[in-house]
Amino acid sequence: MTKHTRSGRLQQIPPYLFAEISKKIEHARKKGVDVISLGIGDPDMPTPKYIIAELERAANDPKNHQYPDYEGMLSFREAVAAWYKKRHNVALDPVSEVLALIGSKEGSLHLSLAFVNPGDYTLVPNPCYTPYRTSTVLANGQVYDLPLLEANSFLPQLDKIPKDVVKKAKILYLSYPNNPTTAVAEKDFYKEVIDFTKDHTLIVCSDNPYSEIAFDGYRPLSFLEVPGAKDVGVEFNSLSKPYNMTGWRIGMAVGNPEIISAMATVKNNVDSGVFNAVQYAAITALLKTPDSRIDQLNSVYQKRRDLVYDTLTGVGIRAIRPKATFYMWCKVPNGHTSAGFATLMLDKAGVVVTPGAAYGSYGEGYFRISLTVPDSRLAEAMDRIKKALKK
Repeated sequence: MTKHTRSGRLQQIPPYLFAEISKKIEHARKKGVDVISLGIGDPDMPTPKYIIAELERAANDPKNHQYPDYEGMLSFREAVAAWYKKRHNVALDPVSEVLALIGSKEGSLHLSLAFVNPGDYTLVPNPCYTPYRTSTVLANGQVYDLPLLEANSFLPQLDKIPKDVVKKAKILYLSYPNNPTTAVAEKDFYKEVIDFTKDHTLIVCSDNPYSEIAFDGYRPLSFLEVPGAKDVGVEFNSLSKPYNMTGWRIGMAVGNPEIISAMATVKNNVDSGVFNAVQYAAITALLKTPDSRIDQLNSVYQKRRDLVYDTLTGVGIRAIRPKATFYMWCKVPNGHTSAGFATLMLDKAGVVVTPGAAYGSYGEGYFRISLTVPDSRLAEAMDRIKKALKK
């Protein structure tokens, strides 16, 4: 077979984190291990039936069997604008300030291709959701790591970025509530971000898919709620988490119309948009889901959070009790690396946790647990971890 050399871009990209986790799970299961995976944030509860019913109705309409508009149906973009107004009191023009996405992963790439030239920097949190880094690499840009340190509440320290890097930077990535650290950000931080990016002509990309997954009465902000935000940036959001629709692949980019237009130009040359029937189902999710259903979902995750927190602290592991997201960000025990501890948990307990270093070098010393497994399996996983660590 002819050997084909991959591009330099691909050679810079490590294997996708969750693909590697899936391989480890498959290998363990082939050996007969009853693996419980707490490694991937994929909701275990089904999409609500009324959303599925709308998908079925729309899929049976032949008008929806043709190519969709790449930017999204106007009715979907109007629903997004209505949802943002109701939820965050943010006014959006559905024509110029809303773009349908097949999830934020593609949004990150479209944004980088639209604005990053070879040699330009993007300012990327470390640790972070890995597509922020890979989208930069695929656009021939350079990543500058922003350490997210527990001592600074896992917020980046913008005043510590070297001036020569800032001059060559195009995009600042943020994500609060944060994956993987579970940290949250408030208005004072966003005001600092807006002032900084205005001074240096930077684009802010706020990735906010966990805006509806929160506990103890906490209500996460949208970056766009802060005056001046729309002047400098866009926000990504998704129907995946609050409506249990990860596999449906539908989300949105909203905000600055110039940035949205540039992303749309890239998107128009890369894909043909989201299947209209999925968009109709998403409209139903956005406009017809009562707050009580989201509250009910969050109560399930909150009980799971408390179980994991109590279990881990009971065996001497320091865990952060999150205000939002469906993750737990925990310190590995003394004497272990994050990868070594994850291997120990798989080997001794048959439980998959994600090593913090997989999200970046500043994630070393931590591991992440996802709360998206059924209650009984999560309880069993906690029992196994307790037994493994007491040996």
